[in-house]
Amino acid sequence: MFGMNLTEPKDCRTSQKKPMEPLRKTAGQILFDYGLGSLNRAIGGFTDPRAGRHNIKYSMQEISLGAFSVFFMRNSSFLEAQRYLESVQGINNLRCMFGVENIPTDNHIRSILDNIDPICLEPVFNDILEYLIRDQKIDNFKVKDDRLLIALDGTQYHSSHKICCDKCSVAKSSTGTITYSHTAVLPVIVKPGSSIVLSLFPEFVTPQDGKEKQDCEIEASKRLIARNAAKYRELNSILLGDDLYCCQPFCQLLLREKIDFIFTCKSTSHKILFEHIDALAEQESIEHTETKQKDKNKTTTHYRFVNHLPIRGGADAIYINWCEVTTTDPSGKVLYHNSFATSLLLSKENVASVCEYGRSRWKIENENNNTLKNLGYNLEHNFGHGQQYLASMLATLNILAFLFHSSMELVDKDFQVLVTKLKRSKVFQHSAILTCYICFGGLQDLFRFMTDSFEELNPPPQVGEVFYHPDFYSPNIDSS
Repeated sequence: MFGMNLTEPKDCRTSQKKPMEPLRKTAGQILFDYGLGSLNRAIGGFTDPRAGRHNIKYSMQEISLGAFSVFFMRNSSFLEAQRYLESVQGINNLRCMFGVENIPTDNHIRSILDNIDPICLEPVFNDILEYLIRDQKIDNFKVKDDRLLIALDGTQYHSSHKICCDKCSVAKSSTGTITYSHTAVLPVIVKPGSSIVLSLFPEFVTPQDGKEKQDCEIEASKRLIARNAAKYRELNSILLGDDLYCCQPFCQLLLREKIDFIFTCKSTSHKILFEHIDALAEQESIEHTETKQKDKNKTTTHYRFVNHLPIRGGADAIYINWCEVTTTDPSGKVLYHNSFATSLLLSKENVASVCEYGRSRWKIENENNNTLKNLGYNLEHNFGHGQQYLASMLATLNILAFLFHSSMELVDKDFQVLVTKLKRSKVFQHSAILTCYICFGGLQDLFRFMTDSFEELNPPPQVGEVFYHPDFYSPNIDSS
């Protein structure tokens, strides 16, 4: 599942060394410890399927944190490497960084986590968000009027013609080929111009008890809203989504819950709406405005908008507001064109901002989904499928690790330096190599060791020696 461990590893239950406690911590280490504490509390609520059995080899904490560490370190061989360090040094990075005393095996992780519904991890996502709110780091994502943009999108993380479980969606092609898949709706906090996104707890597309029809992205999104409506209102959020979400049932739900939205609105799927728009255009009754860029590109962006239009035909149709954005170069060539349906009242003063917010929906594709699938998190990789919850549980731990990383980048100076020097995708490539050979006193020791290496400030530790950065352990040094 996680590494290339082909044989049963030797038992690493005997602790030879304990990590030192630092005298001071970086902002990143404090946030990491807070998130890890929340994760430990969530794990404490897991139902252990082995309850009542004797000679339980690994605790739920060891199994769950062992799995999380693989995703956090973005190293499928992390546990195997720590077994080696334990055998050589009597200590390992799983103990020093994650507080895990005994290194679990892949088989234990697979068999135990298959029984745990990932909904148990939702409080951890909420706790990290609350931490960022208290630390005022969430302010970095706010747009005008203190609004927060939350993009929704469904993404598939498993597809197979053979591997399946009770939670799989099933599709049969015209040729009779059966495909089993897993999809999750990922809510993500985004902001125009920011490369950092914050993942919220996903909602899984999975067969629902008592329903004959297969589950789908929209139905899963409705459950997401039902569970989080109060929180989204409290965050003063605006939901973003593609044309799939721009439908009467979902928009009606949001209006009922008093949650604003901006959704892509295509003419091909909203024919009656666009008939109204074309009729108004003929009467020259559509308001418009434009902006011109004074940079070298000298582009022109033209906006059209109308308030209070029916989203579809029928007497029961809800009314939305519509806007369109078209960007052209000096020759008149169209560089970008899109249109949106929104609950926000449109004016010449705000239409440009509304279109900019709507366009930022793409960040969930680029900075979130693409990162999770192609830039080291390997979301679509089969880490283990199981028969119940394993696939979704491992996907949730993977997304949680991404949230940890994004949050740490907001608060930790060392992490920010590493992202600048190495690029985000390579920070954990280097970490994966270092932690295979060197044991660090904690996560902050690892990051400070890496940032110092750019200035050649610290010699490498001796073989068998744990690296403790003096900034965090010497009483006479101020690391601020």
